[in-house]
Amino acid sequence: MSVLVFVEVDEKEIKKSSLEAISYGKALEDDVLAICFDKVDHGAVESIGKAGAKKLIQVTNEQLAVPNIMAYSSAIAEAFDQNGCSVLVLAKSSLGDPVSARVAIKVGASVVSNVSGLSEGSGEFVVDRSIYTGKALAKTIVKGDKKVITIKKNTVPVREDGAAPEVVDFQPTLSDGDFVVKVTKTEKTTGEVLLPEADIVVSGGRGMGGPEKWGILEDLAKVLGAATGCSKPVSDMNWRPHHEHVGQTGIKVSPSLYIAVGISGAIQHLAGVNSSKYILVINKDPEAPFFKAADFGIVGDAFDIVPKLTEAIKAKKD
Repeated sequence: MSVLVFVEVDEKEIKKSSLEAISYGKALEDDVLAICFDKVDHGAVESIGKAGAKKLIQVTNEQLAVPNIMAYSSAIAEAFDQNGCSVLVLAKSSLGDPVSARVAIKVGASVVSNVSGLSEGSGEFVVDRSIYTGKALAKTIVKGDKKVITIKKNTVPVREDGAAPEVVDFQPTLSDGDFVVKVTKTEKTTGEVLLPEADIVVSGGRGMGGPEKWGILEDLAKVLGAATGCSKPVSDMNWRPHHEHVGQTGIKVSPSLYIAVGISGAIQHLAGVNSSKYILVINKDPEAPFFKAADFGIVGDAFDIVPKLTEAIKAKKD
């Protein structure tokens, strides 16, 4: 059995979630192949090998320089069949989700999404799936000889014990039908750390009092190398851009650490953050509902606590 892993590339860098997907594949089978749609530098190739891939399949077709769900799916399906693979692993993302569904249809595979644990069980292929916005786990038996799996971010440790992979070029057979939908424009979210990929998120709510007071959160995020987020009321009032809205109707995140400052903890917001490994809540209201979901809590004035926390982290780094 060979495992193929779809690797997402951003600005020539391999996304951490894709390295997690490779490590997941390595835990399933020793023969792991990775496929990406851009040429990457030596450091990126090395990281793919360390995570567990023995071979990197590079697709260098200029038509695929911009992500195209239909064309990507056709190319991955062709590589899957040509290399005799039985499992495709992808990171759960805005690109990985639609690609996984299309590839599953093309290769006749069973598909399971939101996987949070390695397969287990004797004689059957069983995975843990996160359900009910992360409040429960489902043990799911995946039937069929071919399987497509999308995994949640920050649920699999990235391996570091692999060797440099073999790198091969691949030119898939694509048709005009793969390009009936064209990407005419791409606008990237600005910022040092993108929210969906962040390992740490610093988020603020109405308790911050206004957009002009966000500097203390930006300072904390900068020293932590974190992304900034906000609650829905904050984005609705245009205190912060809408792409920072975290919650059930916004971006769902699963960082290692989520820091919520001045956020009460409405159920809609919790639905977007409860997959975080750890949650730290800072709020002057000791009865704020968010404290019930928190791993750590600080009761007090954010404008006193956050600057001190930032300075303490700076001092620790120095």
